[in-house]
Formats: sequence, structure tokens, C-alpha cells
Amino acid sequence: MKFVQIMEFQTSRTDEMDALEAEWRKATEGKRTLSRELKAQDRDRPGTYVLIAEFPSYEAAMRNNDLPETQRIAEQMSKLAEGGITFRNLDILDEH
Repeated sequence: MKFVQIMEFQTSRTDEMDALEAEWRKATEGKRTLSRELKAQDRDRPGTYVLIAEFPSYEAAMRNNDLPETQRIAEQMSKLAEGGITFRNLDILDEH
């Protein structure tokens, strides 16, 4: 069953967040289990962003989460997020 993780955060340091994401992509090449990622900005709440990460399964997401590179970048990203990062963990039941 596919799995999606949604991360919502606020930041004024988007360039630094983008640099961390690029660093993570390079460091996890050939290791990460991420299928697809979308990044969006909330039109109604300036400075609020949402990352939607899709994985083949919950288990694949947890393997990705356990990578040392993921742990390191997540810690750095949480320091750039004003007020922390909110996570939603969702099993995909249906898609069209």
C-alpha cells in the first residue's frame, strides 16, 4: 500500500531549506526510497509550506527515515522551521 507523509512548516529561510533538500538528494542518491515529492506554498498563510512525500509503502518510508542522511537533514530543517514541523502519516486507500 502506498504511503504519503505530509510535512507542514513555517519559515522565512526558504533558500536554506532548499539547500538542505538538495544536499539530502545528493547524499541519498541510490539509497532513498522516496517515489515522488511535491512542495507547495500556502497562498492564505505567507511563509507556510507543505512537503508531500510519496513512498511505495510505510515500510519503505521508515527505511528512508532511518537513513543517517535523512536524520541529519531533518534535524537541520527543524531548526529552520519557525514553530517546528507538523507531520501527517497517511496510507493511500484509493487513487484515480
